[in-house]
Amino acid sequence: QVQLVESGGGLVQPGGSLRLSCACSGFTFSRGTMSWYRQAPGKERELVAAISSGGSTNYADSVKGRFTISRDNAKNTVYLQMNSLRPADTAVYYCKARVLLNDYWGQGTQVTVSS
Repeated sequence: QVQLVESGGGLVQPGGSLRLSCACSGFTFSRGTMSWYRQAPGKERELVAAISSGGSTNYADSVKGRFTISRDNAKNTVYLQMNSLRPADTAVYYCKARVLLNDYWGQGTQVTVSS
């Protein structure tokens, strides 16, 4: 079955960095559009970044220039490098795969930015 397992979250000080990983299985990873979403307490889930099967990327305005999404098709893994983190980036981060119009989600990983 399809599985997406996120890792790499944690507590970091403002200005710090984290790299999230999402290891995938159960589908043809190289054909999927992969995305990172986040959901802060009391807020709706929002798109952070996405990368197509061809490598095209797009980002939310709030993270442009600070976050980078990438993928390694050989490892079936998508990454989110997060730099210059701010308290407003605190949220649960979710990985999503879209394959043939089907969406699959991971369980999420908590990112907390606080001094």
